[in-house]
Amino acid sequence: MTARARRTRAQPATLIPGDGIGPEVIDAAVRVIDAAGGRIAWDVQIAGRTAFEQLGTPIPEPLLASIRRTKVGLKGPLETQVGRVGFRSVNVALRKSFDLYANVRPIRTLPGIKSAFTGVDLIVVRENTEDLYSGIEHQIAPGVVESVKVITARASTRIARYAFDLARRERRRAVTAIHKANIMKLSDGLFLACARKVSRKHARIRYNELIVDNACMQLVLRPQQFDVLLLENLYGDIVSDLCAGLVGGLGVVPGANIGDRHAIFEAVHGTAPDIAGKNLANPLAAVFSGAMLLRHVGQATAATRIERAAERLLAERKVRTRDLGGSATTTAVAERLIALL
Repeated sequence: MTARARRTRAQPATLIPGDGIGPEVIDAAVRVIDAAGGRIAWDVQIAGRTAFEQLGTPIPEPLLASIRRTKVGLKGPLETQVGRVGFRSVNVALRKSFDLYANVRPIRTLPGIKSAFTGVDLIVVRENTEDLYSGIEHQIAPGVVESVKVITARASTRIARYAFDLARRERRRAVTAIHKANIMKLSDGLFLACARKVSRKHARIRYNELIVDNACMQLVLRPQQFDVLLLENLYGDIVSDLCAGLVGGLGVVPGANIGDRHAIFEAVHGTAPDIAGKNLANPLAAVFSGAMLLRHVGQATAATRIERAAERLLAERKVRTRDLGGSATTTAVAERLIALL
């Protein structure tokens, strides 16, 4: 194969439209990726409630086979039933199935979005495979339920290495490990011990530790002090949403689930069933997630074009969905982005 053929060949990727507003925002993201020159061959697969209703399972085998083949995917939000027995979280299942141990969310101030802070530029790195999300829970007596928190040296060391390697690649100054080791001395203590050991191999990157409740307070007082945040699974899930609120909400924040062999990029917001099918959802989180996918597969030029177009769109303060104070449709945002490319 010639060098030219390698450059122009499309990258296979699994596309999971998702539930609720998922198909709308993912369709917008795909249109923008194509217009930006992204070379992606999409393999569309269903999951979640959509798959459960059609196929009797939220995680069909063709979906798993597709991800095994393509190694990379873009996913819309999927419904997870709350507080009652139902199908398990597809998000958690996919992370475990493909060992997507690093959940990564870049959080940065965007032009034209009114928020309490400016100058926010941090990355949340969350361990993605264990902790209370291991799903080990049982009723030990009527009215008494026990959930088991699992923390291992292997997973803690691996996510700490990822955070420090990311900080080095991105020329970040500091990694802050967030914990509750003052109370959970064994589990969170093990997480910290692993992070400290890894930090000693990265002398040029400053290493800090913060108790999770103090970290949350510091984030809403002065988020500009943070660079890379390293967290266990549950804390990371909570803190990453808090951080999204610092820059305009989940509608503008992308996410990635990354392993050694596979990666799935996703809009981290919910399915928003109240506006599903109404062409009202903000597609920017899905669009930014698509840009992260492009950069992951070596198509950085298209990714940068998308990010710059989105920043110009926001700076114009004209075409924006109602969560950002406007009245534009999902389609209108996608069309304006394409016009700005």
